[in-house]
Amino acid sequence: MSGPSAQRATATLLGALLLVIPLAVAAVLFASFASAGLQRTYTLFLINLVAVLGLGAFSGNSGILSFGHVAFIGLGAYASAILTLPLATKASALPHLPTLLAGLEWGLPAAFVASLVLVAVFGLAVGLPIMRMGGAAAVIATLGLLLIVHGILIGATDFTRGANAFLGVPRLTNIWTALGVAVLALLVVRWFRDSAAGRQLRASREDETAAKAIGVDVLRRRLVAWTLSATIAAASGVLLAHFLGAFSPSKFYFDDTLTLLTMLIVGGMTTVSGAFFGAIVVTLTIEVLRRVESGVDVFGWETPELFGLTQAGLCVLILIVMYRRPAGMFARLELGEAWIRGWLGRAGGTPVAAASTPVAADVAPGLLRADGITKNFAGLRALDAVDLSLAPGEIVGLIGPNGSGKTTLVNVISGLILPDSGKVAVDGADVTDWPSFEVARAGIGRTFQNIRLFGQLSVLDNVETAALAARGTEAVPADPNARARELLARFGLLDLADRPASALDYGAQRRLEIARALALNPRYLLLDEPAAGMNPTESNELLRDLAALRAETGIGLLVIDHDMSLIMRLCDRIVVLNRGEKIAEGSAAEVQSNPAVIEAYIGRKRARQGASIPTSEGVS
Repeated sequence: MSGPSAQRATATLLGALLLVIPLAVAAVLFASFASAGLQRTYTLFLINLVAVLGLGAFSGNSGILSFGHVAFIGLGAYASAILTLPLATKASALPHLPTLLAGLEWGLPAAFVASLVLVAVFGLAVGLPIMRMGGAAAVIATLGLLLIVHGILIGATDFTRGANAFLGVPRLTNIWTALGVAVLALLVVRWFRDSAAGRQLRASREDETAAKAIGVDVLRRRLVAWTLSATIAAASGVLLAHFLGAFSPSKFYFDDTLTLLTMLIVGGMTTVSGAFFGAIVVTLTIEVLRRVESGVDVFGWETPELFGLTQAGLCVLILIVMYRRPAGMFARLELGEAWIRGWLGRAGGTPVAAASTPVAADVAPGLLRADGITKNFAGLRALDAVDLSLAPGEIVGLIGPNGSGKTTLVNVISGLILPDSGKVAVDGADVTDWPSFEVARAGIGRTFQNIRLFGQLSVLDNVETAALAARGTEAVPADPNARARELLARFGLLDLADRPASALDYGAQRRLEIARALALNPRYLLLDEPAAGMNPTESNELLRDLAALRAETGIGLLVIDHDMSLIMRLCDRIVVLNRGEKIAEGSAAEVQSNPAVIEAYIGRKRARQGASIPTSEGVS
């Protein structure tokens, strides 16, 4: 590993050390000078930190809030407890335990590993259906997971003693054990966040459709994060079981779920640093509220017990933070992330002009074909047996009045929606039923009518994420960072590389979306309204850029736009749709003089009066 990859790994490690070092120093101080009670408090904080890091590894990167991770903590706790319980205690407390388990008395390291493997397999199994849901449905499913596991823990009396306390667990977790696991969890979660998989998952958090369009397998990325986070949560469960020595299913239910969610939300769920400081703030808040809840002496006056004060205080804390800082205290700030950007910028040096390094020289013969595409929406026929072809090195315009089906056709070709009938083929391969991320990897890039950038990611990260998704396909440069910087230089965006994509002006966002699509090294690029919102000067610059792109790379371009002047000057061939049907195809001159096209745009009466097609049209 060398160059930007090594620089990124080093910066990630240093960023993690900014959290690890104070964590270790505090452990030394607590172990050396603090009372036994304070040491227990710090140990419990470390255990909770592992749990919230596990939750953040999934929810922070995917954007899907999970209510089910406490279930993984509970499973880890019970699994390790059963494996380490002394044989005599096991015989009396769990007399109906299966023979295989009844004869086991493992040490903590072996039980730790076995419990994590068990929970990881379980997490993978339940994650397969949950991750397919996405959005609000996935959130509700995680709540269902919590309820189901809680019911199982109560019902499996032969293994868990039901609702009764599980007693006699060896108390093997101390401040150093908890510190070691917490440090490992910090390193793993920070590494995952900055890894290719983590960055792609964060892109899907911003816009799932756009992420799929640049080749990101969102389901797989979510499943990896879910399984990893379940495993880390199980680690905190193992530590907790051997810290408490006794527990019941009620420990792994709504109270602890509220605590973990509060830590994540208060600190900022999108960063590891946010989870870290959220755990600190919430732990201190809980310690204070618990003392007040049980009554305190205030200048000789004993306050009454205030049952439920801790839970109420956490809810108030969430409300205050969400009102003042909706993204959490740390918002999207990650310690050490500025180093990554700065070091990668120096490692990248001065990018080579795109003109000198074409995307795909000597393009192989091929063809993008859409044959007989028909699509209905609730009885409305959006496309009616439409045919379209695009060869490498060709620029085809797709025009038509509002509602003619242009964007729908692009959505079908790119795999975003399935046609009711018809076939889409890329270089002879039938991709009609492929998911959109596989269509993208097959060589079809696209932009959207309404700009779909990853707004909270940097300009550089937007393009580099696409380059990462393209790795492993043919003719893709080995260094995604260099490829991203090259494309940003081509479109005049390199000086803006560190800005959030949402901070760009409209024209720059359009150029960024094209640059991101090109990072896939597509053979065919579908541009949906690329000049929308641009002034004439910007449109002319775009025309020159697209013409140069075709000349340098041999890429095939399908362009939808309302700027008829741009379409007529840019395109070799133009296809015209009206009410879902293809009504004309040919050169600019042929289309402009076609009676059916003129009638579609300006109406039959005005066509008879000799009017011509306007220089701009509405969009669909």
